[in-house]
Amino acid sequence: VQLQASGGGSVQAGESLNLSCTVTGDIFSIDVMGWYRQAPGKEREEREQVAISSSGGDTDYADSVRGRFIYSRDDAKNTVYLQMNSLKPEDTGVYYCKSSGLILGTAPYDYWGRGTLVTVSS
Repeated sequence: VQLQASGGGSVQAGESLNLSCTVTGDIFSIDVMGWYRQAPGKEREEREQVAISSSGGDTDYADSVRGRFIYSRDDAKNTVYLQMNSLKPEDTGVYYCKSSGLILGTAPYDYWGRGTLVTVSS
């Protein structure tokens, strides 16, 4: 199982970016797909949950991004998106997608993708 994220970049405050992350491999089913971010100087354990949902469930947003970021997922494509609007300098960080579910043979998986860097300048 691999998670491939893309869409990061450097923007000015107020601008937008759209991230995407696709899960590939011998997937039987995907349950949770989510976005996390690690701010500069923070440790892996301090990653902040940005937006996440379980299959068929509601999306849970961090208070800091609610109303600005839009999470969506296309289960047919095993892909999750994060439309980030009205970006602020404090949104700067490495964004990671994370997914859990079942692989073929119904063994569980729970993986992080490689991060994509988002830099917002004031």
